[in-house]
Amino acid sequence: MVTKTKTTKTRKKRTTRRRTRRRNRKKLVIVESPSKAKTVGKFLGRTYRVVASKGHVRDLPKSKMGVDIKHNYKPHYISIRGKGDTIRMLKSEAKKAKKIYLASDPDREGEAISWHLAHLLKLNVKDKNRVSFNQITRDTVRDSFKHPRTIDMNLVNAQQARRILDRLVGYSISPVLWRKVKKGLSAGRVQSIALWLVIQRERAIKKFKPQEYWTIDLNLSKANSKFKGSFWGVNGKKRELHNNHDVQEVMKNVNAKQSLTITDVKKRIRHRRPTRPFTTSTMQQAANRRLHFRTGRTMMAAQQLFEGITIGRHGNQGLITYMRTDSTRIATQAEHHAAKFIHDQFGKEYVANPPAKGKESKGEQDAHEAIRPTSVFRTPSSIKRYLTRDQYRLYALIWIHFVASQMTPAKINTMTLSMEQNHVDFRANGSRLIFPGFLTVYGMSNKDSNLMPDLKANDTVKIDSINPDQHFTQPPARYSEANLIHTLEKNGVGRPSTYSPTLSTIQRRYYVRLKARRFVPTELGEIVNKIVETYFPDIVNIKFTADLENKLDQIAAAKRNWVRVVDQFYQPFSKEVDHAQSQLKDVQVKDKLAGFNCSICGAPMVIKMGRYGKFDACSRFPACRNTKAIVQKIGVTCPKCKKGQVIVRRSRRGRKFYGCSRYPKCDFVSWYKPISRKCPKDGHFLVEKRTRGGYQVVCPNHDYKEALQK
Repeated sequence: MVTKTKTTKTRKKRTTRRRTRRRNRKKLVIVESPSKAKTVGKFLGRTYRVVASKGHVRDLPKSKMGVDIKHNYKPHYISIRGKGDTIRMLKSEAKKAKKIYLASDPDREGEAISWHLAHLLKLNVKDKNRVSFNQITRDTVRDSFKHPRTIDMNLVNAQQARRILDRLVGYSISPVLWRKVKKGLSAGRVQSIALWLVIQRERAIKKFKPQEYWTIDLNLSKANSKFKGSFWGVNGKKRELHNNHDVQEVMKNVNAKQSLTITDVKKRIRHRRPTRPFTTSTMQQAANRRLHFRTGRTMMAAQQLFEGITIGRHGNQGLITYMRTDSTRIATQAEHHAAKFIHDQFGKEYVANPPAKGKESKGEQDAHEAIRPTSVFRTPSSIKRYLTRDQYRLYALIWIHFVASQMTPAKINTMTLSMEQNHVDFRANGSRLIFPGFLTVYGMSNKDSNLMPDLKANDTVKIDSINPDQHFTQPPARYSEANLIHTLEKNGVGRPSTYSPTLSTIQRRYYVRLKARRFVPTELGEIVNKIVETYFPDIVNIKFTADLENKLDQIAAAKRNWVRVVDQFYQPFSKEVDHAQSQLKDVQVKDKLAGFNCSICGAPMVIKMGRYGKFDACSRFPACRNTKAIVQKIGVTCPKCKKGQVIVRRSRRGRKFYGCSRYPKCDFVSWYKPISRKCPKDGHFLVEKRTRGGYQVVCPNHDYKEALQK
């Protein structure tokens, strides 16, 4: 009897424990990054467990095509190598969870990640377990979990089609390049267009023939006012000055001691309107131009700002909205907050009423807003101490640009003077800022240019000096990262998520190199482009590629079938691949001589391109495997050991720094280029530092500075 009672009590305790455990089971939320998991977890509270998948968990295999062409292009996905521990952790957490939510990023790629997670965790894709948010703030995140939805298979199919198309192109053309040119080469849809644009610009530069032209500039004055004018034409007709002979003909009729007569005065008020808030590409372009950020650097800082930064007692806060978007829309609440901030900070007259409306794009990110701060009241200066230098500079750029977009236009008073002397016509343009509007937030409220006195017809102005000057037309400039992204976007090639990896790929493959922050094609890039142009013309056809992007957008909008889109591309493309394999002859890429012989066998050394950059190697490879790192000396003795030479080195992330050639015996390093002089104040070595105004020589240990022009 006693035994039976004890057994009954034990069973009751076990049942109670099971019920308690079941009641205390947490809801599992899976996001992409650990930092995002940390931020979201604090917002959701103890009833949720937030973990990170650390990006993709499944993908096509690297060792083979991974696409079954004969069976409707069915992809063969496998778990990504190195993700085993993460996948086991996710499965373990899923077994213990009360409910599972998939909260990857709110774009096509994020939707595909959620779909892959659902497959691995054996979730029903028709269940409402997908949560997405455009900004990581407490209210937005909590509200999103009140409205979960099913996985959008249209977005998944659009991303899947893009991945399969890129795989078909890459794994079809690349083997041709490996066999006919050299191993390690690749060609993709968007990267081939980017390379083609760079090479087309280089061809235009080489073909360019400069044309001579002249200008005649005047320094003018009236009473105490001085301003500038320039030659316009003769007898009321516009005239170009092509050479010195044209200039001398005009100068015969111009007397520097004689005044000019005002023939016409045109005054008007011009409104300069602010630009729309940032999209991904415009943010990348602005960061490149103003901050000198490469696209990868921009997107890394933007990702960190989006996922959340610890802001003192406020904890982790997402500081910007989602950074992959091609829409310029702004949420109504954000507009109201911006209006209040501008009203309180600058005044009622600075608030745009109504604010300029952004546009939704036709692309993949229609559901998103523009890139903006999650709270306009969180000014850059108020959170500067919590941010890294890159994070702060990018956040300030985004914040200022957003606030400016919600402000009134600037009003500029312009004046155009038409002047004449002996039937020779001159023009002068001047402007005065009468209302700064949105320029106030940029600190440009007092900017004036070529101010002119208040003149009227028949007044005269004095000529202080006449300056004829010879010029030559300039060739088109090479593409910077900002220009190339702008051109790709303008032509509808690629989407926000593709620009940064595309530019990274063409540089990593050594198809292009950066020279003075401009893209220059290499010999290897020219060879690859010529092959693609000749045998795969559609791949470098901008209209064809842009049309393919539109079809992917239509798949996302459920207007097209993804299998049919892929098939329509692949059938003619496969014939081009067969033709290239049979017709293309071997292409030899000649290695450049290094200028010295191998220390082992005496054969000439050549410059090779490896995974981590250029290096010297024996020309008899593989018979001789001697290699040597390329060392770039700057002609300065190491300021620490006084024995070695300062040489240029690269960090793991590719950033240039300076170190001693005797490393590891001497551990001297500097991010800035040392020079051979010492600081006159404390004797510390000086370095050369680049600034917006040029270059400066500074002392790292003191406040000593001096200008240096280059």
